[in-house]
Amino acid sequence: MFIQQLYTNCLSEAAYYIESEGEAAIIDPLRDINDYIAMAKERKAVIKYIFETHFHADFVSGHIDLAKETGAPIVYGPGAVTSFKVHNAADGEIFKIGKISIELLHTPGHTLESSCYLLKDENGKDHAIFTGDTLFVGDVGRPDLSSGNMSSEELAGIMYGTIQDKILPLHDDVIVYPAHGPGSSCGKSLGPNTHSTIGEEKKTNYALQPQTKEEFIKAVTDGLNEAPRYFAINAKINQQGYDAIEEVRKRGTKALSLADFKGLKKEDNILLDTRHADVFKEGFIPGSIFIGLEGRFAEWAGSILPFDKKIILVTPEGKEEETVIRLSRVGFDKMEGYLKGGFEAWKKAGERVDMIIDVEADELAMDIPHDDNLVVVDVRKETEFGEGHVKDAVNLPLAEMIDIAQLAQFEENQNLYVHCAGGYRSVIAASLLKRQGIHNLRNVVGGWAKIREEKSIKVVKEASVLN
Repeated sequence: MFIQQLYTNCLSEAAYYIESEGEAAIIDPLRDINDYIAMAKERKAVIKYIFETHFHADFVSGHIDLAKETGAPIVYGPGAVTSFKVHNAADGEIFKIGKISIELLHTPGHTLESSCYLLKDENGKDHAIFTGDTLFVGDVGRPDLSSGNMSSEELAGIMYGTIQDKILPLHDDVIVYPAHGPGSSCGKSLGPNTHSTIGEEKKTNYALQPQTKEEFIKAVTDGLNEAPRYFAINAKINQQGYDAIEEVRKRGTKALSLADFKGLKKEDNILLDTRHADVFKEGFIPGSIFIGLEGRFAEWAGSILPFDKKIILVTPEGKEEETVIRLSRVGFDKMEGYLKGGFEAWKKAGERVDMIIDVEADELAMDIPHDDNLVVVDVRKETEFGEGHVKDAVNLPLAEMIDIAQLAQFEENQNLYVHCAGGYRSVIAASLLKRQGIHNLRNVVGGWAKIREEKSIKVVKEASVLN
């Protein structure tokens, strides 16, 4: 028996390769399927099944392309309605892979079709459970993403039954392999590890402690941040289908001449620059939206960029394909190519360029008392802002900056000092502000981590957010 967790940090996502006696199964594959096919080929195995735990909301799965490539059936749990052929397994249905078996456990709550896969070893002993978004390390899946006509509380009530009937009865030594790790928005407070055991979760996971149904519902629904806006889009794509990844890759990695690039730029397409933030700030094409590959790139792209517009790219040299693949993972199919030669080609042609000016936190401290038009724009989440912020700062969370009306609140005579926690989000925010014609701004280097070290800057907490 061979089990490999294939973890993607940018999305905090875990797919799984399981194999026995030359037969393999893939659980929750990402859209780019080459790694799974390569692993099976290297190990001289045949992919027999593609198991999906539910309709994923935070990424586009590779189930359709992988099924076409391998001929393996796509397996969902009860109640999964799709626009393509799948096998809807019954609760308790067994699938043989070499000398091991996998039992589907219908575990609704995160979504109605959510299912876990219980792996039994060669001796029929429960060995591991692949829990999807039903059970995480230290948490359970949020019940507000795919509820249909049901409320979060109703789905949480269903999840209570799932935990009591399907999860808690498992032996303590059963390994827990979830679909996500720390940083994922699919739960509230995922732990730092990407796997655990049932016994450990019984000890430490708040949702698995002895409690009434009412207490459980309150525990899992309180404190949920608003889900990223692309979640509903991705869930629909996973249910209805998508363009083949090779077609998307081919379109997106087309090298565009300067003339072709400028032509596409004039058509109101999205110009996305994925270079490192430090490089972007020194010079970029006016109107560019910055989202650097060094951060949670795909997540922020899904949260900020429109899905109905074409995208043209400026990337670090050699990172064109990586950019396209990572965008495709969250459902973007309309990439039209990249500028050949990158930003340097634009600059050498004598085209107009823009830049973002940095200031250090100590400069902000000196400017605050002497500039009546200074406005600190804090683009962290509301909860981060509530835990501590510059007095009189404006909280405009980055995810909300797609609303043009939010950006219209600023006056022409205001001097904006933009910051986030460490510096990545603030550069994205600055690019969005500049795209709307707001240029009188500075980016605070190091963000809140540096600002709070300045003793002369008055810091307050937002009690209304924390309560």
